[in-house]
Amino acid sequence: MRPSKPPICPRPLLSVHCVKALDTLLAARLQMSLSLGFHIVFACIGMIMPFFMSIAEYKWLKTRDETYLQLARSWSRGVAVFFAVGAVSGTVLSFELGLLWPNFMLQAGPVIGMPFSYEGTFFFLEAIFLGLFLYGWDRIKPWWHWFFGLMVGVMGIGSGIIVVAANAWMNSPSGFDWVGGKAIHIDPVQAFFNDAWGPEALHMTLAALMATGMAVGGLHAWLLLRKKAVSFHQKALKITVPLTFLAALLMPFSGDLSARAIAKRQPEKLAAMEAQFHTEFGAGLLIGGIPNLEEQRVSLGLEIPGLLSWLTHGKRSAAVLGLDAFPEEDRPPVVITHLAFQLMIGIGTLSFGLALFYFFERLIRKRDLSGSKIWLRALSTLIPVGFLALEAGWTVTEVGRQPWIIYKIMRTRDAVTPMPGIGVSLLLYTSVYLALTIVICVLMRRQIILANQRYS
Repeated sequence: MRPSKPPICPRPLLSVHCVKALDTLLAARLQMSLSLGFHIVFACIGMIMPFFMSIAEYKWLKTRDETYLQLARSWSRGVAVFFAVGAVSGTVLSFELGLLWPNFMLQAGPVIGMPFSYEGTFFFLEAIFLGLFLYGWDRIKPWWHWFFGLMVGVMGIGSGIIVVAANAWMNSPSGFDWVGGKAIHIDPVQAFFNDAWGPEALHMTLAALMATGMAVGGLHAWLLLRKKAVSFHQKALKITVPLTFLAALLMPFSGDLSARAIAKRQPEKLAAMEAQFHTEFGAGLLIGGIPNLEEQRVSLGLEIPGLLSWLTHGKRSAAVLGLDAFPEEDRPPVVITHLAFQLMIGIGTLSFGLALFYFFERLIRKRDLSGSKIWLRALSTLIPVGFLALEAGWTVTEVGRQPWIIYKIMRTRDAVTPMPGIGVSLLLYTSVYLALTIVICVLMRRQIILANQRYS
């Protein structure tokens, strides 16, 4: 049964009256998107920051340069803060799956329980290694201490890659037969290794590296512009910037792999991403543009003829299915999906260009850019950019799959809880996440100030 439409509310959207009046499906989706959007930032930092921390400690062990030791200690404090917040937000997500989407968990739980259980195992190992690392300074032999820090990163990456398998399964369900509205003949291993997992896991890992590296490197570039703890911040850039821009160079190839896979498995998602309203031979690649749903066209966009057909099918004359090839009730929301996709592509293109410039200057011209104010300013503007691309990418993945929670198997409206009052829960979660964000900003500002004072 389709949920009833929410009553018209003249008051501000976040007022208690209007939140209570929210449609259950809309409120549940907003709450889940809020929780995922919040958690994904800390999950990605937890995947990548331990590697930065380990590289710094490794360089100290090899060179005995105390600045690298100071850098490793400073980054370890940030890892501890983000790990704690990520653990809380991840636990909340686990509860929300059952509370907001009970019908989904009833059918999907036996099929995709394996990645969740393995992800939990990796998470607990990550916590153990992090505890050994944080409390092992000056208590554990140096190389063993470095190894424990490295394993924090390995477990974090493993945890992220494994849990992506569950999301990939929602986009490419396998490992079961769907009979009479129930999953039977379940094969968890086949479900785990579904067709979408490889491209999604690769793209997500590179996105995590790029987003985290931009934020950390940009922050150190901004502090370096202030001429405080110069050696400390220069060495931080030597670790973060090359890895960040290496990910930026690889990202277009990963994105192309993902787009080809989407064109094959979820053509309506590709049509929404590109705002391709009509099936077309020799379809052009759209850059920018604002979809006009009433007129079924895109305004203010630049189209490169034949490029979309070539990118997705390897032939400039190949047909690309448009939204008109699918029933209206099966079409994803076009405007949000397209704009999020264009934001992700735009940031990726910018990052790719900066990466080419950086490696040309470093490898060909042998220039050290850490003394260039223009370069440092450019890096400092990237602090939020990577995470904007990350959020946009997840918006494309999740909104582009709608109206399905399990692609072609279960619609999102059929999975939502019948329990009323989700709007109140949404308001509560929004307040909690806002408070946590303020606390994190205060803690990290304090850590930055202390680091600058300690290492100046």
